Amino acid sequence: MDMTKPIIGITMGDGAGVGPEIIMKALGDPSVYEGCRPFVIGDAQLLERAGRVVGSPLQVRSISSLSEANYAFGVVDCFDLKLLPADLPFGQVSAEAGHAAFMYLKQAIELANEGQIDAICTAPLNKEALHKGGHLYPGHTEILAELTGTKDFAMMLSAPKLKVIHVTTHVGIIDAVRMIEPQRVYHVIRMAHETLQKAGYANPRIAVCGINPHAGENGLFGYGEEEEKIVPAVKRALEEGIQVQGPLPADTLFFRTTRGDFDIVVAMYHDQGHGPVKVLGLEAGVNITVGLPIIRTSVDHGTAFDIAGKGIADEQSIKEALRQAIELAPKRND
Repeated sequence: MDMTKPIIGITMGDGAGVGPEIIMKALGDPSVYEGCRPFVIGDAQLLERAGRVVGSPLQVRSISSLSEANYAFGVVDCFDLKLLPADLPFGQVSAEAGHAAFMYLKQAIELANEGQIDAICTAPLNKEALHKGGHLYPGHTEILAELTGTKDFAMMLSAPKLKVIHVTTHVGIIDAVRMIEPQRVYHVIRMAHETLQKAGYANPRIAVCGINPHAGENGLFGYGEEEEKIVPAVKRALEEGIQVQGPLPADTLFFRTTRGDFDIVVAMYHDQGHGPVKVLGLEAGVNITVGLPIIRTSVDHGTAFDIAGKGIADEQSIKEALRQAIELAPKRND
């Protein structure tokens, strides 16, 4: 076994959703094991059930410590928390599944903090189930930030030809505009620059969206938000040698980026950034939390309760999330 390959913990997400199915499909591809040493944090019984649903030939092996993992293609190592019943109903919101999804992530973070794993790849959770389970977070990103003690973080979406990093995410539009401040915009520009440099871009080309139509058009639209909230951040980044432009009109910026004019877009709020990525296809997008002390990638789709248990969920997004986790994770020397 190549001991330099990163160890990646895949959290199972909500057991009533498609997470177990897409994991079993993805781990049926031997190329995943060529790039990393993967294992699943979840419930072995539900992975076995998912394997039957998708017609997978893979075996599932329950382990209680990473010292027991073999990371061998054909046998899925499952760090088995034994939290859910084997007959958990498909496609239904439940407190127990929401709590379990939280516990899988908590276990992954503990392993990462201990240096036992190099990256976390997360299958989707259901926010309503998470809340019913007693964990009042907007999503994965905020849990990861709190449990790692991270104050400054951002959500980055990556798809073929388009990378987007967000200044604000899971807040209403009025709150988002209020929360956009020069310091935050600057930090997100800086995180974009540093993340892409680590991924091999020598001098990343960063474009920053405006808030208003036409980026305010010199005060014609809005109340001077661009001048107040974005321009100082861009100037500061430029002074530090970062290759950045903005604020630019969002309606044409994403097209220009897919054409190759820029390497990444700084979006001001959730739908401004998510919409263009999702137009490219839900199976293509990967969610990366930037600014954490550990690498975390995720599918950019939900639990798909409507098709859970049918074996038809597309595994391309989680395979791409694993690929990006491999790319971003540090090499091991053990």
